[in-house]
Amino acid sequence: MARSSEWMFLTNHALVLVQVSRHPDLTVREIAEHVGITERAVHRILTDLTRSGYVVRNRVGRRSHYSVSTERRLRHPTLQHIEISKLLAALELEPAR
Repeated sequence: MARSSEWMFLTNHALVLVQVSRHPDLTVREIAEHVGITERAVHRILTDLTRSGYVVRNRVGRRSHYSVSTERRLRHPTLQHIEISKLLAALELEPAR
């Protein structure tokens, strides 16, 4: 299947953020499987999100526990008025029937 003609509305950064929000104790491997990207890509994205303050990482024994800073705002200039909490809430809604 050719990937060049396929596109998605959400970036991998958004998809990783959603997984962290839904399942804060997932491993990097599990996040990668859910999103459909490599573990290396998840590591890079989590580093981006952590450095930007969107995700907080805490060690719990040998594992990491992630949490989303829901008060942060979207980065795009036209969407900076929207908090991450609003995005996550919108993505949890069932499609209209």
